[in-house]
Amino acid sequence: MDEGHRDPVEVATRVRYAETDQMGVAYYANHFVWFEVGRSEFCRQRGFAYRQLEEEFGLYLVVVEARCRYLAPARYDDEIVIRTWLGEMRKRSLSFRYEILKREDGRKLAEGETVHVVVDREGRARALPPIFVERLRCRGGA
Repeated sequence: MDEGHRDPVEVATRVRYAETDQMGVAYYANHFVWFEVGRSEFCRQRGFAYRQLEEEFGLYLVVVEARCRYLAPARYDDEIVIRTWLGEMRKRSLSFRYEILKREDGRKLAEGETVHVVVDREGRARALPPIFVERLRCRGGA
């Protein structure tokens, strides 16, 4: 088990009507939106300010791979929990892993991963600044 999975961040939300199809089931692409919600909260709780990465360092985290395995449907008005943890971290890339759970019974509805490359304004791969590496690895951030 990797370091991040021992200390995941969880955020709860409800499946909104606009996120569902005609059958009241969450449209598949919304899972990637929920992953972003989880990733943002994970970074926030560790003191990783994405805006600071952009403004002070001119760096961006570009999604280069995204996958989701759908295990059970999320339905309109279900309360779900998005669990996020840091996957693999390399010099110029990192990954986040996710689980979407039904809050009522803890049943896993989906699992996934996103892989990100750190790039500068010209799109060249760069190393993530050490301060951000440290914050991502430490609960509570700076």
